[in-house]
Amino acid sequence: MTPTNTSKKQKLMALLEPTGQGHLLAFWEELDSVGQSSLAAQIEALDFALIDALYHGEIDQPDWAELSRRATAPTAVRLAERVSGAGGDLDISDEAAATRGVEALRAGKVGVILTAGGQGSRLGFEKPKSVYPIGPLSSASLLQIHIEKVRATAVRYDVSVPLYLMTSPATHDDTLRFLAENENFGLVADDLVVFCQGTMPAVDINTGKLLLSGKDTLFRSPDGHGGTIAALAASGAIDHMRARGIEQLFYLQVDNPLVPICDPALIGYHVLAESELTSLTVAKHKPQDKLGNFAMIDGRLHVIEYSDLPDDVAELRDEQGELKFWAGSIAVHIFERSLLERALELKDTLPFHIAKKKVPHIDTTGQQVTPSEPNALKFEKFIFDLLPAAKRPIVVEYAEADCFAPLKNAPGAEKDTAEYVQRMMLAQHRSWLESAGADLAAGVDIEISPLFALDATAVAQRIQPGQKFSDSTHLRP
Repeated sequence: MTPTNTSKKQKLMALLEPTGQGHLLAFWEELDSVGQSSLAAQIEALDFALIDALYHGEIDQPDWAELSRRATAPTAVRLAERVSGAGGDLDISDEAAATRGVEALRAGKVGVILTAGGQGSRLGFEKPKSVYPIGPLSSASLLQIHIEKVRATAVRYDVSVPLYLMTSPATHDDTLRFLAENENFGLVADDLVVFCQGTMPAVDINTGKLLLSGKDTLFRSPDGHGGTIAALAASGAIDHMRARGIEQLFYLQVDNPLVPICDPALIGYHVLAESELTSLTVAKHKPQDKLGNFAMIDGRLHVIEYSDLPDDVAELRDEQGELKFWAGSIAVHIFERSLLERALELKDTLPFHIAKKKVPHIDTTGQQVTPSEPNALKFEKFIFDLLPAAKRPIVVEYAEADCFAPLKNAPGAEKDTAEYVQRMMLAQHRSWLESAGADLAAGVDIEISPLFALDATAVAQRIQPGQKFSDSTHLRP
């Protein structure tokens, strides 16, 4: 080992030994200069004080069980009130909201944030989940469907709608390659900003020691969708928003192809309520549904994760017999850009959440370990933790069939499999056609490209009443 490398190792050990993380250099002498430089850079970028505080519980974690017992239902516009025109808590009609949303869209004030950092491993698909071919007849990828919805929105309102696409280190290169191979699915260069989220290391659940995925590589995983805010700033995406005059950001995750991207009514409720953060919600079917729960705590809106909501609280009902905490989160929001900017200025706006996970790593001999039980703690931030910082946050209820069919599980699961998602997509498209007066033969499947028709209104403009469909068809331009 050269004197320079000896000096480098000594400096790193001086940093690591007080933190109990000296094992990270166990294989230093086996590495070439490139590997040593890479490992050194990874170590020097760590915030050891933060990691130690997270592991030892020195950063406050909310007592959700206690908080949930004094929580109340959120300010909301219920679906039944939207249909009846009652206006809900806000006294805003669906028609007025849609009109205002169209104005915001036509003024070029709305952009889209799409998070696509996940791999398809749980699906048996060893690629980014965003490229999964979910189209029931077309085999269109999740990413293609979302991009085509953005493009169709731009055409409808005769305006540019920029898309801010967040990847992770695990998906970034593959996503860029996929987009290049498909010419961005028709999205022009200045309307697509691709950026990569940050990462956090994982620590051994028993010792707090950082894990290595290789002799020269720390195990790191994406820092959660709450990392979106910092990544937007670091990548220059927020500067792009400012330059384009974008004020509202429609946020969604890539695994859900049913999301009504840039729905004018949702945007309109957000603007008319002068809200900084509006969330689309669906009504829970059962108290223990695996959805986050919107709730008001001490005058601020929160999401309480289903795993943090005690069963007896989840089962509480109001005078009408409805669940007290009925509003499930499906990770669809509208943010004011100003809220994202303010969050960047406020330290610790988004707290870390700690999860026990199975993390593959190398042991002290350099052998690969694939654990069968959770062996590590991962640290993530969640975007919904912006809710308490938001002024006048609201939730707006939509029918689940119109907005929520996430692809999460491998075949054989009860729900959220590819087959389930495709069934939901086909059911939605059939309902649009039947509402327009089309005549569909039994057993016929129709998939509608967003570029053919974005929603039921667009289908009614393109389909003649009585038009017959006798064979399964993919309707596209």
